[in-house]
Amino acid sequence: MHLAEHTTTTAADALADAEVVLFPTGSTEQHGPALPLGMDHVAARALARSVDREDAVVLPTLPVGVSEHHRQFHGTLWVTDRTFERFVRETLSSVASHGVRKAVVVNGHGGNDAAIRRAARSLRQDGTAFAAPWNWWESVDDLTEELFEEGGGHADAAETSVLWHVAGDLVREDALEEAAAGASDSWGKRVHGASVGVDTLDVSESGAVGDPTQASPEAGQRLFERASAELDALVDWLADREFETLLPPEHE
Repeated sequence: MHLAEHTTTTAADALADAEVVLFPTGSTEQHGPALPLGMDHVAARALARSVDREDAVVLPTLPVGVSEHHRQFHGTLWVTDRTFERFVRETLSSVASHGVRKAVVVNGHGGNDAAIRRAARSLRQDGTAFAAPWNWWESVDDLTEELFEEGGGHADAAETSVLWHVAGDLVREDALEEAAAGASDSWGKRVHGASVGVDTLDVSESGAVGDPTQASPEAGQRLFERASAELDALVDWLADREFETLLPPEHE
């Protein structure tokens, strides 16, 4: 059930039947010359909507994230991590006021992760809601290793493949070689044990990290279906639990 497509009267019944809300979050940021700025929120939205069940409500997608490290690349939008944290926390608090107090934050952008976890911790500690942070790529680590000969991490083979499956018309196949040529092998830059690479441009000329030329629509289908199945199983796990059992244990 997609909340934004309901009226206030039909939403009342849908929320009454719901056990879990799915909150897709992503970013609008550079993904090199071959992938669109909306890669992360497009993937998160598609995965959240792939869980089609009466006990789950899909919230509108949050399309701007914690992306200042991509700021030198045209089109990138960003907010601070504290702003993002507050938006997630207050959105889920508003849903909890309607009676649905269990959530999965379906996240498509790694830069959002710390803020989501802080929001989840705050909601749990004050007893408002239980929110499980869920990064789609972490649910398919083993399959990614099986499919590709690269670690990547941004606009890489895994992301390109998933988008190819979800919205293939948004992938510029003719620019994949350009993306790979200017890409870095991994995130970050270290000197004598210190991390000195702050922005993407410190390590990657094209904005990509990894080798997107290894991508394919077929690999994307396998990754998407595996991630969707993992997300559905997580919703099962949450739906089966009484809310009180998800709150912090009391110290005796």
